[in-house]
Amino acid sequence: MKRPYKKTDLPVWQVRKFLEPGPIVLVSSHWQGRNNIMTMGWHTVLEFSPSLLGCMITSANHSFDMIRKSGECVINIPTADMIDTIIAIGNSHGTRVNKFSRFGLTPEAASTVKAPLIKECYANIECRLADRRLLDKYNFFIFEVLKAQAAAYPAYPKTVHYRGEGVFMISGKNIAMPEKFRKENL
Repeated sequence: MKRPYKKTDLPVWQVRKFLEPGPIVLVSSHWQGRNNIMTMGWHTVLEFSPSLLGCMITSANHSFDMIRKSGECVINIPTADMIDTIIAIGNSHGTRVNKFSRFGLTPEAASTVKAPLIKECYANIECRLADRRLLDKYNFFIFEVLKAQAAAYPAYPKTVHYRGEGVFMISGKNIAMPEKFRKENL
């Protein structure tokens, strides 16, 4: 149903709560014998082939330097039942705590990178830094996906999406309409 909305002005810094593109992810990294995990919500698909992902990580984050120096990471997709862990990881600092131990997560060896997979996550995406040109100015990483794996079931897991200001959305009902698409757009 189409309907007009009454609108009010919005501070520009609040637009993120309408535009956050995807699920909260847990990014694992490895540098000089140490592993770390960070919670991240600012990421986007940039290209399909080669598969490129972009994300912004503040330089104040411990993972920023680990990923910049190693040139790799694993983007792990947790499910909604991990919401407390997602928040707790985001509230802790990697220089002070081993997040795998603290939060009862299992590191697993990746196939193509030294950063570990998180066994408890629904999907794992192994990435290599493909382009450094936006790092110094915007803290924006461009990764090439080297390998990806996901659980066979469920096909569409309940994931967590951040709306800003401590508000989350849990993914919900799926609507399949492939018959309305041109084949090349699927």
